Parts: sequence; C-alpha cells; structure tokens
Amino acid sequence: MEAQGTAHTEDTATAKAQQHVDEVLHARWIVPVVPSNTYLENHSLVIHQGKILDILPTAEAKGKYTSEVQHVLEDHHALMPGLVNMHSHAPMTLLRGFSDDVKLQVWLEKSIWPAEARWVSEEFCADGTRVPHHHTTHTTHTPLTPHKIAVAEMIRCGVTCFNDMYHFPNITAQVASDSGMKCCIGIPVLIFPSNWASNAQEYMDKGRVHLFEKFKNHPLVSVAVAPHAPYTCDDAAFRLVKEFADEHKLPIHCHVHETSTEVVQHIASHDGVRPLQRLHDLGLLSPSFIAVHMTQLTDEEIQLCAKQGVHVVHCPESNMKLASGMCPVARLLDAGVNVCIGTDSAASNDDLDMMSELRTASLLDKLQARDTEVVPAWQILHMATMGGAKALGLDKEIGSLEIGKSADVVAVHMRTEPVYNPITHLVYVGTNSITDSWIAGKAVLKDGKLLHIDEAALQRKAREWGHKISQWRASASGAVSANN
Repeated sequence: MEAQGTAHTEDTATAKAQQHVDEVLHARWIVPVVPSNTYLENHSLVIHQGKILDILPTAEAKGKYTSEVQHVLEDHHALMPGLVNMHSHAPMTLLRGFSDDVKLQVWLEKSIWPAEARWVSEEFCADGTRVPHHHTTHTTHTPLTPHKIAVAEMIRCGVTCFNDMYHFPNITAQVASDSGMKCCIGIPVLIFPSNWASNAQEYMDKGRVHLFEKFKNHPLVSVAVAPHAPYTCDDAAFRLVKEFADEHKLPIHCHVHETSTEVVQHIASHDGVRPLQRLHDLGLLSPSFIAVHMTQLTDEEIQLCAKQGVHVVHCPESNMKLASGMCPVARLLDAGVNVCIGTDSAASNDDLDMMSELRTASLLDKLQARDTEVVPAWQILHMATMGGAKALGLDKEIGSLEIGKSADVVAVHMRTEPVYNPITHLVYVGTNSITDSWIAGKAVLKDGKLLHIDEAALQRKAREWGHKISQWRASASGAVSANN
C-alpha cells in the first residue's frame, strides 16, 4: 500500500512539473534556418501564446510539456519557418493566364494596363484576394466572410508573410489580415492616373489615410511605400516617397532594372544616367530600399547596393517567363547584399508557389554562374525566410524558428525517400508538399486543408471574373478588327 501511495505521489508531482502549453509539434526534422545550414532530428517545437516557447528533443518535450494539441509529424515531415514572398501583386490572380508569350512592355502596354484600366476596382482587388463564404439561410442576412484567392494559394505554398504592391492597397491589407496572414502592403505611387488615384500626390494622400493610418501598429500588417518604377515616377514623385518613408521609417518597394530596354530608354531620356544611379542621386538607396528584379547590373552598381545596404528581390520564374534577364544573385551575395525571393504576380509567373521558386532560383543561379557550388540550398532557404524578414525590418520577429519569435511555421511532407539531408531535400526535390501551417501560433492549414476557407466558392468567384473579362476582351478584339 505504501508503494502504491508513493507511485501516486510521484505521478502527481510529474504532472504538476509539466508545463501546459497551447500546442506541441513533434517532427522528424526541424530546419530552423538560424543557425545556418543546420537541421535537428527528432525534435519538437512548442507554441504558446503565439510564440515559439521551446525547441527540444521530442523525448524531452513529451516529459516536459502537456497540451490539448499534440501534432505528430514524426515520420516524413520537416518543420521550417514560413516563407516570406517578397514581391507580389495579390489581386492579379484574376489576370492569371490573361497574356502570355510576349515581351514585358507589350505585356504591360497592350494587355495588362488596358485590362486594369477597365476592371481594377475595390471589388476586383477584394475578389482577387477573397471570395464570399457559403452561409446558411436565416431570416436575417448573414455577413459574408472574406476568403482570399491569393492568400489561400500562398498559404498552400508555405508563405506566412507577403510584400505586396497594387492599387487599392487598403483592400488587400484588410482581406489579408482578416485571414490571419501577415503582410507588408505598399502605398502605390505613379505619375499616371489609375482607378485608385490620379497623380503622385493623390496616391500618397490616399495611401496615408486609407492604409497607413488605418493599419498603423496592426499586429499582422506593416506598411511600405511602393513607387512603381523609375519609368513611371518622376523625381518629384520619388521625393514625396522619400519624405514620407523617412518620416515614418517605412521600407520603399520598387521595380528597378527589370529589363535591358528599361535601362536603355532611361539612359536616353535622362542624359545618360542609369535608373539606379538616379535613385541614388535622389537619396533613395539605403537599408530601407527594396529593389525588385535587378537583372541588369554592372559590377559598380552591385558595389553601390552593398555600400548603401540595398535589399534585392530575385523573381526568377517571372523573369524567365518574360525573358527579362537574370538577377546576378551569386555576385550580389559575394558583395554582401541581402537577397530575397519573390514570385511576382500570378499574371506573369503564373503562380504564387514559393516552394517552386526556391528550386528554380537555385538551379538558375548555378547555371548563370556556371558553378555548382554557388548559392547552396541552405542559402536559398535563408533568402526566402530571413532574407525577406530582414528587408522588411521584421527579422527580430519572423524568418527563423527561434525561441521567442512568432510561431510562423510550416510543415513539409517529404514524399520521397530516402532523405539524406532535409535542407537540400526541401529545396531541390519538387514533390514535397505543405500539409500544415501556423501564423502567429494559429493554424491556417491542417492536413492539407485550408481552415475556414470555402475552396469551392473561391473557384466559383474566380470563374465568374474570368468569364466577364474574357467577354470584354472578345468584344474589344472584335471592335478593333471591325475598325481595321
């Protein structure tokens, strides 16, 4: 009887010693990204109050922590930080496949810009990122729950934070945050009118009121200023951008040196000055500047970026599809430049699959350098996580699996065996799939299913837009043919 009493007392003491937490994830591998080129085998990640509380061997975790939710991923899964998609135009999912196999300027001027002029609106930007959820019939109207086309696609592809530039940015910010997705949304700035604003000052004014003021200090949304490009913004517009960004300590997100044509035309129209040099002369190049594409760079420009602390976003699949050129990633990294990865829009990529982008980036960078050793798998993974987090100024909060950071975690099913190195397997093997995702400790994808999102409704809404836009294009083409 004494032995039984002693055993009961010990069991009670053990239970009291265990710490109760929100969720424990037991995984075959954990790839924390920091430290670099490191993975942990048979480890567990502990989530509590939206943060990573602990990372430790699974055998220890089972004795130290208790939770209502014990997520067992011990056979074929790796946990890694959520990916940071550093360049997107989220609502353009509704223009996916609208124009293909043409040069960038033709793609923009003959297809995308006319379509945007006709269709871009609050409804377009909302539906490009959301659709209404099915609701049951009641005597009173049930409000529609917003669900996101672009956000849903990115979640499925391992993204937990994205950096966006598009019209009606307040709508994108609202629907992204409604879904629990982290984002940095840029105030778009151009000197040309659009359905959002008519000139650079109005873009800035509306962005300040409807985006910056509304989402200031939001836990999921941060704000940037997003001048479209040197060829769509004059010096006065860039000065407005710099003044606002400096005042509020915001990143500046801009397309730069995307094509050789862009650079050549800029030289001709700006007394021999290249776009990057003009931006430098205006005082924009700094650790707050995020330069997207950067396929046309001299050695001197690479050194300038390194000296000024500029961040570069590599968009390999979009640049390949539009034959824009190749970002010299290996040379930038060698110079000490922080390089990140982005998908660009679904209209030019034609998807938002960051896992695919990792593999493409690595293979393209090796081919371009004619060197198999450049940009190894661990570095590609770092670019897609910590690289993006650093560019957004969020590297203390996201980008790696470290104790105290936000629990932005994805679980990747390694579908092929054997797995000799989970880091290289994550980057080079194209058959992996994201099965689960957590953002700030909240599950958004479980066992391959998006939580709270009606995917049938997503597809229906996208088809409705496709039908409307197709009819408009056919009508416009008929009118042109008749006039000819």
